Amino acid sequence: MSVLRADRLSKSFRRGGLWGAGISHKAVDSVTFALKEGETLAIVGESGSGKSTTARMVMRLLEADEGSVHLLGEEITSATGKELRMLRKDIQMVFQDPFASLNPRMKIVETVGEGLRVHHPEMNRQQRRKKVAETLAHCGIGEEALDRYPHQFSGGQRQRVGIARALIVEPKVLVLDEPVSALDVSVQAQILNLLKRIQQERNLSYLFISHDLSVVRHVADRVAVMFAGSVVEQGAVEAVFETPRHPYTKMLLAARPIAHPNQRQGDNGNGDLDRESVADSGCAFRLRCPFVQDDCTGFEVSIQSDESEHTFACLHPLDKS
Repeated sequence: MSVLRADRLSKSFRRGGLWGAGISHKAVDSVTFALKEGETLAIVGESGSGKSTTARMVMRLLEADEGSVHLLGEEITSATGKELRMLRKDIQMVFQDPFASLNPRMKIVETVGEGLRVHHPEMNRQQRRKKVAETLAHCGIGEEALDRYPHQFSGGQRQRVGIARALIVEPKVLVLDEPVSALDVSVQAQILNLLKRIQQERNLSYLFISHDLSVVRHVADRVAVMFAGSVVEQGAVEAVFETPRHPYTKMLLAARPIAHPNQRQGDNGNGDLDRESVADSGCAFRLRCPFVQDDCTGFEVSIQSDESEHTFACLHPLDKS
């Protein structure tokens, strides 16, 4: 059973012009995925592909133009007021920047305990303080941190505080938006190991947003690859990394850092995503695709799949071998 399911999520923004009169840009286009209990689903793609926008729509921090989100079987896209507040304790978010996501004017005990004040108003101050101390300790932060402020901590410690803040209300799902990209490499490994341990202990489900393919291969069970707002390929990590079917996935994998330049294979996709490199009709990737053919123009490419639930959106996928 899926604990979190997104069905055809879409979101557009207007760019340029005064008072919203600019050109409409579709940031996310009909994204669909399902997250199972206890698993990690990673969403990867280059900058501007719609990863973080998708995560924020799942969290209801952004309202979707179209589509729906189901959490633990409940449709949350149209939930409001008390109903939405009750649902939010089951899904929490860890943000990318540990320096910007914590209120500098609030002590750590107040920051982490804020969720308890909202979702467990019956708890008194002493009970909240005890629960905060226990949760921080579980994330590797000592009790002496309770009355300190965020500026007194390193980036890795702040991210541990952010994780504790998300865990304090005992959610079923964590949405992790680039949780280690702002940290040093050595600290990244510590945070990833912490997340893995917490997931095993609590049977949590993770929606993991990242552009770092090496991190994704280490932490994820399944992966969804996004390009220009759409999921172009999705499947088990081993299947997608070892036998990519979509040309964009192959290019993304070819662009990974490697030990020696001579080992690099293939094209890296001609740079970062921009609107000039995205086709307005037909397959969105055809302007950058080395395998483009005449029939890639003029109509939408539907999701296809093979026997192993390895899905892809391409009329001319890479050879199965």
